[in-house]
Amino acid sequence: MRTLVGMAIALTVAFAGVFAFSPRSVPPLAATRIPVDRMQLTSIARTSAGLVTAGELGSILISTDEGASWQRANLSQNRQAVITRLVFADDKTGVALGHEGWILRTSDGGLNWTEVAFTETNGEPLMSAARMPSGDWIAVGAFGRTLRSADDATTWEEFAIGEQEDWHLNHIAASKDKKTWLIVGEAGTLQRSTDGGQEWTKVPPFYNGSLYGSVHLGDGRWVAYGMRGNVFHSADDGATWTPSQLQAPISTYSHAIDRDGSLLLAGQGGIVLASADGGASFTIARKGGRETLTDLIVSPDGKWLLASDSGLQNWAPTTPAAPKNAS
Repeated sequence: MRTLVGMAIALTVAFAGVFAFSPRSVPPLAATRIPVDRMQLTSIARTSAGLVTAGELGSILISTDEGASWQRANLSQNRQAVITRLVFADDKTGVALGHEGWILRTSDGGLNWTEVAFTETNGEPLMSAARMPSGDWIAVGAFGRTLRSADDATTWEEFAIGEQEDWHLNHIAASKDKKTWLIVGEAGTLQRSTDGGQEWTKVPPFYNGSLYGSVHLGDGRWVAYGMRGNVFHSADDGATWTPSQLQAPISTYSHAIDRDGSLLLAGQGGIVLASADGGASFTIARKGGRETLTDLIVSPDGKWLLASDSGLQNWAPTTPAAPKNAS
């Protein structure tokens, strides 16, 4: 009897071993989805490669299907530093700016990025960049830091712009003909060039708070925007400025031109403001929630793609329904 029981146990163990190591079909793993609707994203652009967005932990993402799906761009070095802004000089050549003086360069619309600058210790965030009519690039950032590149953003060196101060510099903008340039920043800082960026002069102070961006609307008209509902417009190519009228006293961080030609400003509370009178007054075009909008672009179909600290959102301006999260 003991012999039979022993044989039964041995056969059971043998069959279990055969089953454990036998080939079997395994259901495929679900495709990995990048949660762009929950990421902190700071910038978005349209290039020859498609849509490009960036933000938290050095993430740069690409979509070739108008935001239906996203993939990670190829970075030569990922420092895990926040990307603050994407800037493209054309539909292929651009830079990604970040904390710790981090600069990445692309020449294929954002599919592949090469690190060209990084500060190992005590590096400040870079906030904006532009390719000037001379072909040189300039970049600006925290505590008045300014950099220049004479080889199409491949190498960078320190240099001074105008009356150098230690206020944060937040944005560089050009007129449509590339002759007039503005740099705006903290404490109402506004540097102006009327010769394509060769010489810079400080515009007399007209506001004591931070300016986060500016945009040229044509015919000498400019708008500069910043903290707590402070928006200003100029009709003399940025020499003098007048306060604009707003319905919501929110900080605004980015802009776009809608398909009807109106100026859009995006900012706190998910709100988008719109102006149809050259920036003299703004109305609420989109009521939001708790998110802070950091950038926006207008899609060919008229929808707005909004980057925020809570992810990407698609929104149809003519539809009163709540915003739909991007996939």
